[in-house]
Amino acid sequence: MIKLRMLAFAAALTGAFTAVPALSQEVQAQAQQAPEVATGYNDKPGWAAKKYMVAAANPLAVDAGYQMLKRGGSAIDAAIATQLVLCLVEPQSSGIGGGAFLMYYDGKRVQAFDGRETAPMAADEHLFKNPDGTPLARAAGVVGGRSVGAPGVLRMLEMAHRQHGKLAWKTLFEPAIRLAKQGFAVSPRLNGLLTWDQHIRKDPVAAKYFYDAGMKPWPVGHILKNPALASTLREIARGGADAFYTGHIARDIAAKVANHPTNPGKLTALDIAGYRPKLRVPVCSDYRAWTVCGMPPPSSGGIAVAQMLGILETHDMRQYAPGNGVPGADAVHLFAEAGRLAYADRNRYAADTDFVPLPGRGVPGLIDKNYLARRAALIGEKSIGVAEPGHPFGIEVAWGRDTAIDNPSTSHLAVVDRHGAGLSMTTTVEDAFGSRQMVGGFILNNQLTDFSFDSSDKDGPIANRVQAGKRPRSAMSPTIVFDKATGKLVLALGSPGGPAIINYVAKVLVGTLDWGLNVQQAIALPNFGSRNGPTELEERRFPPATVDALKARGHTVRLTEQNSGLHGIQRLSIHGADFWFGGADPRREGVAKGD
Repeated sequence: MIKLRMLAFAAALTGAFTAVPALSQEVQAQAQQAPEVATGYNDKPGWAAKKYMVAAANPLAVDAGYQMLKRGGSAIDAAIATQLVLCLVEPQSSGIGGGAFLMYYDGKRVQAFDGRETAPMAADEHLFKNPDGTPLARAAGVVGGRSVGAPGVLRMLEMAHRQHGKLAWKTLFEPAIRLAKQGFAVSPRLNGLLTWDQHIRKDPVAAKYFYDAGMKPWPVGHILKNPALASTLREIARGGADAFYTGHIARDIAAKVANHPTNPGKLTALDIAGYRPKLRVPVCSDYRAWTVCGMPPPSSGGIAVAQMLGILETHDMRQYAPGNGVPGADAVHLFAEAGRLAYADRNRYAADTDFVPLPGRGVPGLIDKNYLARRAALIGEKSIGVAEPGHPFGIEVAWGRDTAIDNPSTSHLAVVDRHGAGLSMTTTVEDAFGSRQMVGGFILNNQLTDFSFDSSDKDGPIANRVQAGKRPRSAMSPTIVFDKATGKLVLALGSPGGPAIINYVAKVLVGTLDWGLNVQQAIALPNFGSRNGPTELEERRFPPATVDALKARGHTVRLTEQNSGLHGIQRLSIHGADFWFGGADPRREGVAKGD
């Protein structure tokens, strides 16, 4: 660990936080109630390190990544080990049955790895429609085989490992296999999700694993073992991702999907075997003294975050810095209006660009400074209410309005290594416990519900409609930030939270880059913003005077649980010496750890 004086400085940076806790077997005591069902909030101090660091949503997963870094592994090595343990200890949010987006910096270049799930080849625009053509109800779409896409995370991680891994593939599986065999203590968050959810217990395999004979979820602290997952991971450790995609595991997934008793799906073993990750061009744009890079389509996150920053760049955000840790009405107004404008474009245009084009000049047109200045000019003293999509310079494309569900259960991790590399990765099975189906010790995603349930409206086909082999639109926004003057990586950041991810990430970027907060302070700020509907404020975090001021400006204010799961790592400096400072969301059970 770094020297005591550095730790003391890091603790002092956080203001209200008092100490940097040791990370040991006791860290499970830091867990809190799952944000998917209720807001739990435990103040966290932030963590400092000199050489390398990992931040993620569960201490056991963080420790797995830390062990890889300590052994000389790369950021990619640490991310793989972290993801595999998350699959075990946080099954409601992510795992090998789902997908992920990864932003990676190797010290010289930025890469965007796309591990998003794909629709079965037998799927079409009628997948989420009733026989009369009306959209399915939410539960009918989510629960069962219909919503399962071909998982992408393992193929993507294998691609990244072949390019950037330093440790042997099988080594990265050791922590997860050991924990799956020996067991781990059920956290309050996992117990809370199992108590709340009414669908996962309907799957016989999941019910036997997660619940006792009386169908009560295993209590907090119960040692839960997963020999089925241990066996699955051993096969993949020995045989690579092919063991998952081309063998009996793929056939078991396809059989589970096809044989769901009430809602069978179309995913086949051939669909799984044919899955390919993609390396895409990052969405990078300048914001004041920094360059911010995010994920391109099929994620809408990189474009929407860049649009929000480009709109806010027309204002001096420093004058709206929060007082006593709470943004005022002026800051919320500008931020929410920028969100309205960005989400209006997102909801109309964003989709898998392998299937549908973006308007104008594509990504460059949507993040063009002149276009965004024109959009920013729409912001006045009164709220826009509901913004209309813009018209980027260039070729016009008209699309219908999306009706995807956009579920919030996801996870995020960030890593920096001793070799100069860093990454930001958002990973998901979509809804809490995905499709509520378990096979091989892991949960299957329900990612296809990120497609629009409607396929067209009065304006024409919907860009994010279901099509065979297509990747559903996402709001996941893994982000990395560079200092323009030095080229140094200064921040790796992301969050779960469904469509609100974009606002969560933009909040932390404004907090760190404009308001001078460290990443832990910025994460801890109350969540706020608009998705081109009501202005959403994290309940119990804003004074009534702020709510009244916003209403006076025409905002329809909605107080709600804003259950982010932000994790980030920031480069800071003291006396000219750089070090890493990690932040974890007080609303989840995550931590950061490094040396």
